[in-house]
Parts: sequence; C-alpha cells; structure tokens
Amino acid sequence: MNPNLTPEQRSVMFEQGTEPPFTGQYVNHKGEGMYVCANCGQELFSSTTKFDSGTGWPSFTDPVNTQNVELKTDLTHGLVRTEVRCKNCGAHLGHVFPDGPNTCDRYCINSVALDFKPNK
Repeated sequence: MNPNLTPEQRSVMFEQGTEPPFTGQYVNHKGEGMYVCANCGQELFSSTTKFDSGTGWPSFTDPVNTQNVELKTDLTHGLVRTEVRCKNCGAHLGHVFPDGPNTCDRYCINSVALDFKPNK
C-alpha cells in the first residue's frame, strides 16, 4: 500500500468504503488525460470515456485496457453488484453497472481512488 494515501483513500481502496456522492474532486472534472490508480499509478480510464451520469461519482464507459481492472461479484449491503478493482494492486475503485449511455456500461469510480495525469 502506498504510504502517502490519506485515511479516506485507505478506507475506500482497502476497506471497500465509498466517498459521499458529489464530494469527489473528479466528479465534475473536465481535463483531458488519463485517470490512474491513486495507489500504484496503473492507467485505468481515459478522459475520452468520462461522462456525467448524475450519480455523484466520476463515471466512465470503459477502462483504458480491460487487463488493467479486475471485476468481482460484490454481495455486500444486500445487493448483487460488480466491484471494480485495480488489477495491479487490488485496490477497490468502485462498481460497474449496465446502465451507461447508448447501452454502454457505467464504471462508477470513487475520486479518491484516482489520480489524474493531464495530456502534455
């Protein structure tokens, strides 16, 4: 685990927590570049796949490379969901739902699990 993570990042990424909706730094972020894992720096989502889902968390239609994320069944809170983890370090990122735009998936990701690297 990256020793520079904040307590909130550790809670979300390694205790499967979640940040409150509409509070994350990347909810309304419009920069062009790459969203990477805040723990290990693995490339996860391109800004070209980000969209405003209105849910309160950054949302993406696709990961930059499906080999960079791991999907796992999540049965917590009395729900059946699909958890998204960083394949490199195992950090919890959020969940994926089948209700994105134009029949795409919606990767609903916690801002605190991400860092942003702008295009040069």
